[in-house]
Amino acid sequence: MAGANVDSSSRLALQPSQLLSPSVYTCHDTKVLPLLAGLAVAAAALAGRYGVQAWQAYKARPVVPRMRKFYEGGFQPTMTRREAALILGVRENAPPDKIKEAHKKVMVANHPDAGGSHYLASKINEAKDVLLGKTKGGGSAF
Repeated sequence: MAGANVDSSSRLALQPSQLLSPSVYTCHDTKVLPLLAGLAVAAAALAGRYGVQAWQAYKARPVVPRMRKFYEGGFQPTMTRREAALILGVRENAPPDKIKEAHKKVMVANHPDAGGSHYLASKINEAKDVLLGKTKGGGSAF
């Protein structure tokens, strides 16, 4: 009777092979699993609620144009001060130094020697002349 001399404390100790056995944890799993499942469902519902609220807030925000609004349409037969100001990107009553500065910027970007159009270059020069009062909006050479 080798088993008769075993004290009660050694019966409670688990052997390493018994630690991996699922039968050791069964009484705890039956109590913990429903709790964990309930917590997981509650967390998913809460995350879904906040997700829906975030989506609604995203859709309700004001639309911000991502690109500047450009003038739609071609050139007028005789250039007006308004059209000249639109071409150079200045106000109609801008001072001459602002007009010359704007003309230089637009001309550098559209110069024919840099791959720009001769037609656009002539319109840019005409716009500068109209705003500076050198011409009264005569037609272009094209």
